[in-house]
Formats: sequence, C-alpha cells, structure tokens
Amino acid sequence: MTKSQQELSQTLTGLIAAWESEVVEFKNVGDSYSTSDIGKYVSALANEANLRDIEIAWLVFGVDNKTRQIVDSNYRRDRARLDALKQQMSEGTSPSICFREIHEVTVNDNRVLMFEIPAAPRGMPISWNGHYYARSGESLGPLSISKLDEIRGQTLENDWTAAIVPGAERRHLSEEAIAEARQNFAIKHSQSLAPGDVANWDDPTFLDRASLTIDGQITRAALLLVGQSTSTHLLSPYLAQLVWKLVGPEQGNEIFTPPYLLATSALYERIRNVQIRILPADSLIAVEVAKYDRKIVLESIHNCIAHQDYRLGARIVVTEMLDRLVLENSGDFFEGQPEDYVLGLKTPRKYRNPFLMQAMTRLNMIDTLGYGIHRMYVGQARRFFPLPDYDVSEPGTVRLTIPGAIVDPAYSQALIANTDLPLEDVLALDRVQKRLPIDDNAVRRLRRAKLIEGRRPGLHVSSRVAAATDDQASYLRARALDDEHHKQLILDFLQRFGSASRQDIDQLLAGKLSELLDEEQQSNKVGNLLSALREEGKIVNAGSRKSPKWIASAGQNGS
Repeated sequence: MTKSQQELSQTLTGLIAAWESEVVEFKNVGDSYSTSDIGKYVSALANEANLRDIEIAWLVFGVDNKTRQIVDSNYRRDRARLDALKQQMSEGTSPSICFREIHEVTVNDNRVLMFEIPAAPRGMPISWNGHYYARSGESLGPLSISKLDEIRGQTLENDWTAAIVPGAERRHLSEEAIAEARQNFAIKHSQSLAPGDVANWDDPTFLDRASLTIDGQITRAALLLVGQSTSTHLLSPYLAQLVWKLVGPEQGNEIFTPPYLLATSALYERIRNVQIRILPADSLIAVEVAKYDRKIVLESIHNCIAHQDYRLGARIVVTEMLDRLVLENSGDFFEGQPEDYVLGLKTPRKYRNPFLMQAMTRLNMIDTLGYGIHRMYVGQARRFFPLPDYDVSEPGTVRLTIPGAIVDPAYSQALIANTDLPLEDVLALDRVQKRLPIDDNAVRRLRRAKLIEGRRPGLHVSSRVAAATDDQASYLRARALDDEHHKQLILDFLQRFGSASRQDIDQLLAGKLSELLDEEQQSNKVGNLLSALREEGKIVNAGSRKSPKWIASAGQNGS
C-alpha cells in the first residue's frame, strides 16, 4: 500500500527519535553511494530483523548519523534509476530479496530516501554476493556463526524436508541429477561466483552449498530433488510421487518419482501441447500460440513441490483435460491467499518447507519473493490466454487451473490490441469473460477504455476492439501520448547528464514500459523511441553503432 507524505514523515520522525539500532541505518548520502555497500546493508538489516522478529528494517539516506539532522540526498533522483536498484538487490542477494518499497519524502525542502527492507524469511539467512552480513550496534560486519546457526535452526525442528535421513548415503543420490544441479546452481549464482568455481567443488562441498545436505548428511530435501528413483523407500511411509493423468476421450497416466529436478521436465513432456491459432480483429493473419507455456507449467509444478505438506502422505497430481491443466498439492495455502501474490506486491515471511525452498531457490527452480504466481499470470496474459485460477475451498488442498483454450475470442483480441494494459485491468477483464464479478473502479476503468459492454450482471468483453475498429484514432492518440512521455524522459536525462549509453536508457525506462511486453519487445520499444528521436533531429549518436553515445542535438540544449 502506498504511504502518504504525512505517514512517511511520521515514520521518519519515529525512526530518528529511536535512533540507530541493528534494524535501522542512517546515511548522509549525496549523489552517489556504492551499490555493493547497499547490498551489504540489505543482507545485514534483513538478517537482524529476522533475529529480532521484526517485519521491516530501514536504510535511510538523507539523515546525518553524527548530528542526527535531516539533510538533502541527491542519490539517484531519476525514479527509473532508483527503482532499478530493486533488480540489482534481487540479483545480488541469495535467497533473492529486494526492497519492499523505496520511499521519497520531502522534509523542509530536503529529500530523504527510505529503503523498506523485509526481514529474512525464517530459517533462511540472506547473503550478498555469497557473503552473510549482520550488525553489531552501528557497525557492519560478517554474520557470526552463532547468528547464522540461530537463523538456520529456526525451523529445522519443524521442517519435514530438513530432517536427516538415517541410513542415506551418497550412493542414494543420482549422478545425472547432481550434474544438472551444478549447472543450475552456477547459472543462479553467476554474478557472485567465477566461472568454473562450482565445477571445481567436490560433491560434499557442492551439496552443502546447495542446501541439499547439512554438514554432509543427506536430508529429505536432497532425496526429493536429486535422489535416486530407487531410494524412495528411505522416505517411507511418506510418498514422493508426481502423477500425470490424462482424462477425456483419450486416457492415460504415469507416476514420476525423484529426482524431482529431472522428473518435472519429464512430466511436462507428457502433456500434449499443440499450437492454437488466435485471429486478431480485422486481420487475416492468425497469431499462433502454444497451448501451454513450458515456463508457466514448470513454475506451477515446482510450486507444488515446494509447498506440499509431505506429512499428509499424498501425491502431487497433474490432470490434463482437453482445455486445461489442473494441479493439486496437499496442504492449505501457508501464508495469505493466492490473490495476495498475483500483482507481485507480497513477500512471504514464512514457509512450510523452508529448507526445501532454499535448495530449490539455489538450484534456480523457484524464487522466495512470492513472484512465482505473479510470473504465471503475466505469462498467460502475454500469450493472450485466460488467466490461471486458484481454488483453496477444499481444506487441505490447493488446486491450480491453467487454461489451455480460449474462453472468449474478444478477450484475446483485446490483449493483442492493447499490449500495455496494466495487469490489474487484465485480471478484471479475465473475470468479465469468466462471468465473475468485478469492483466498481474496475468497471469504470474498463468502460473508459471501451473494453467492456453491457450492464451488471451481464457485463461482457466488448466485441469492438478499440485499437482495431472505429476507436482506432483514440487508441493511437493514447499510445502516442505514452511514446511522447517516454521520449521526453530520455531528453530530460540527456539534458541533465549530458550523454547516455543504450544501457543508461534501458535503466531509465525500466519499470516504465508495460510489464506485459517481454524483454525482447521492451528492447525493441526502446530502440524505436531512440530512432524516432534521432529522425526528429532531437538526439544524435556521438559514439559508434556498436557502442552508441546519445546526446541532445544543439537545438535541444536549454529547451
């Protein structure tokens, strides 16, 4: 939830009154500060908040830590560059974590930045570039062994997946799965480890670093992810099975056992994945989209594995029907409700299986920020398909449905024509096509965009797509305004800083372009904006074609 300036000022006043502690750090920062040092503070403050059972820690720029006076901070005044810091923190920390929000508050004409840092999840200390940090009073330093053990031990007693398996030995683990795990680990940690480091570790070192073993002892998590298929008896009486079931005119089934690191891809290959043709409005050329997206399906299966309550002795079931996949795992939704995670705004504090979660995170199977559900929804929207649906109405069961067919062609045509549509509007439009209620604000937004018609309870997606029929002119005007806004941001940046590389422009517009555009589409969009500005004579390339250096043309300076 966005906080008002008054609320932020009150929070800042309270933090200054209490002054620095292990979960609050003040800095007098001008126009630059080491990103690496910020990462160290994120690690330290998140870990300390965990140890003190505090939900939020704070890093504050714009308060002198000697005089305790508010001073002006000039750090990353451009909002896009400021928001890009979130991605930098996410990439450098493990498990990935970033600011819940970066607040800008003005006090007596002084700009103060308040970085809101979530506590490390229970049982999972946060590292920065492979090193753990902590606070001791006002000092920053390494996380001590005792604190590291305290965090890791928070859930070991109650975490089924962290238990050491009596009698389990190295021979019970799959060579093929461990080789795959090494590759995934190296990819996940490529920013903090030199090429070849992971390959040079012996197996005991790698398995410990990947959170599959504890001091060389094999855990249930290790058997689930990289265990031999013949070693499942070591988990008895608990089940470790993924079931694929085909229902409809054709029927079939298959049971998959560990190693889950390999089994999930094998299960995906059983799913029939034909191409579906979607005909955009007023077009003779169809858009071809796969019935199911590999990343979305694997993300959903991995979530089932990560959140399954294995103590219930149940299987994970993937049912393939003619028009949908239904995935079921045992155990109630552990923290919050599915809808809390759709927009990517909620970060869970606790997990049912934290040790397994940490291992899957390090093996690049999932993340721990709550973005998995968000990515599934965005992925479906980018494919112009109906959105997934969660059902938690049956106690002890979480059921996810991934549509594999078009419900209403008008919905898909609307997404094709409006690729910049915010996710919350896509969610509302999806509910309309499924004949589900939406709130008054959503109705007003969709009506204003001419995306829905009718009256409650008979709302339906408009058969007239604004971008393709008689509303084309108004649609193009709105899109042109967006383009002009982005171009003006580029010009403002060049006038302020003199020049910019392509990377600078990408960072400037990060978060500004629609999240429904994939990376390639966003890159093309930025390229088109730069080309348009160059053709308009507003910018010139003072560098080379391979390494452009964009500057404002003479007529733009001082404008």
